[in-house]
Amino acid sequence: MAREKILVIDDEKEISELIQSYLIKEEFQVHVVENGKDALEAIGLEKPDLIILDIMLPDIDGIELCLEIRKQCNAPILFLSCKSEEMDKILALSVGGDDYLTKPFLPGELVARIKAHLRRNRLLMQVKKQPNIIRYPGLEINLDSHEVWVDHQLVNLSSKEFEILSILAKNPKRIYSMDQLFQMVWKMHSLDGDSRTIMVYISNLRKKIEKNPSNPKYIINIRGVGYKFNHSLFEKKISSSND
Repeated sequence: MAREKILVIDDEKEISELIQSYLIKEEFQVHVVENGKDALEAIGLEKPDLIILDIMLPDIDGIELCLEIRKQCNAPILFLSCKSEEMDKILALSVGGDDYLTKPFLPGELVARIKAHLRRNRLLMQVKKQPNIIRYPGLEINLDSHEVWVDHQLVNLSSKEFEILSILAKNPKRIYSMDQLFQMVWKMHSLDGDSRTIMVYISNLRKKIEKNPSNPKYIINIRGVGYKFNHSLFEKKISSSND
């Protein structure tokens, strides 16, 4: 695993060297700059995973610099400051800061906060990387790419067919009337005869995803009410994941 990068923006050499020594011991990559101009340049080049920002710099106020950083970088920002007033902390956090530590500080506490922010950021990145996929036995629906796989074979659905399938599969406990499905997919109120449109689309959808369209496994008709996704498949999926 690549070492995470920390950018330290502080013009007090004694403090920046102290921070750097502690972070290097924790096996972080550390880059130190002393002013806002160099900080913005380093962010573009280094792509830091976390930024430690002194609130008082020689060429720009730390609050202003934070606003500039947020235009190009979403890494956690931990403010360091001699100011301990509540309003100073609120201002720093409101402009995009993630944490605020008052000088003098305990190096161990700084390291602990850095690790906590990086851990939280890693979890968020993992969630973002996970594809938005609904899985049932023999059926996989990718909500991001609009792809549907049946028994590991890609199935070609029209946009309306995909929307109908997605609505039903995302809410397997719910029964949708034909009027409701029409309004949700076509974004308009249904008129006389529009229910027939839903019936045609459901029929075509079953032909594409069901092994036996006349005895459907996935999309079930609740007579006199509407359509729903087979809830028993949902239960099997949940129970099998816990075995």
